[in-house]
Amino acid sequence: MKNILVIGSAGQIGSELVPALREKGYFVVAGTSGRTPLPAHLADGPTAIVNLLDHDALLGTVDRFRVDTVFNLAAILSATAESKPLAAWDVGVNGVLNLLELARDRRLSVFTPSSIGVFGPETPHAATPQDTVCRPRTMYGITKVAGELLSDYYRNKYGVDARSLRYPGLISYVTPPGGGTTDYAVDIYWKAVQNGAYECPIAAGTFMPMMFMPDALRAAVELMEADASHLRHFNSFNVHALSFDPEALAASIRRRLPDFRLSYKVNPLLQDIAESWPDALDDTAARSEWGWRPQYGLDAMTDIMLDEIAKRIGKNA
Repeated sequence: MKNILVIGSAGQIGSELVPALREKGYFVVAGTSGRTPLPAHLADGPTAIVNLLDHDALLGTVDRFRVDTVFNLAAILSATAESKPLAAWDVGVNGVLNLLELARDRRLSVFTPSSIGVFGPETPHAATPQDTVCRPRTMYGITKVAGELLSDYYRNKYGVDARSLRYPGLISYVTPPGGGTTDYAVDIYWKAVQNGAYECPIAAGTFMPMMFMPDALRAAVELMEADASHLRHFNSFNVHALSFDPEALAASIRRRLPDFRLSYKVNPLLQDIAESWPDALDDTAARSEWGWRPQYGLDAMTDIMLDEIAKRIGKNA
């Protein structure tokens, strides 16, 4: 892994992965759709307009920058995908297939994140196993299952170095919520600092796996740097860090903001999705095959989120 293309670099993960990789000394091309300008912290290095579905243009970018590794972060998230299922399929399946064909031709390594969205109501919810039933009921989940299977197919049939993680909900102060079911766990911090109150779309007692963004970035990089001879579950590894419900998250916030108020206005679509997902993940395979260990607990994450958001809006937290 030397010359890296990050597709979807302006999104939640990419906006932090690009600078993290550059800080490690990698040559990183920030790939963007071109619909919105790249923020300054991404545009201070090489950039490219990238359409995951345009094979020839993508090939040109790979050849121009001598790319050997692609982090494919393009996706339409769970709640948004339910209103745009065909677009979600196009990006999440046809786009992945196009990239895998290119990886086959140019011998690229490819990282395409999967998600807890691959699981469904029939999946065991407590300590969800690495190898288990994946029958999602959302278009987002369906595309992620297809992406895992396609990646393993290209690995087994053509030797493509395709790897992925099943990310839980990701929490970051850098980018705003982006249409995911777990995004309440980002929005709640912003509302806590701004207004001292939050109306939650997810019901009390609904536990979901979560992860602070620094852990998510480190997991992706460590997996791609791992010796392939040590791996068995290439597509896709469970990775776990946190599991909480809205009440536990509110309690963590109240350590710093004692007057914080939590109320509920449950969104039926989001709640149905949340209830089909695991409470927590068994990530024994990731721990044993490439040494995965999370570094952030709930209260440590809360302290950083509140401090950083307060800086951004000029308030004390």
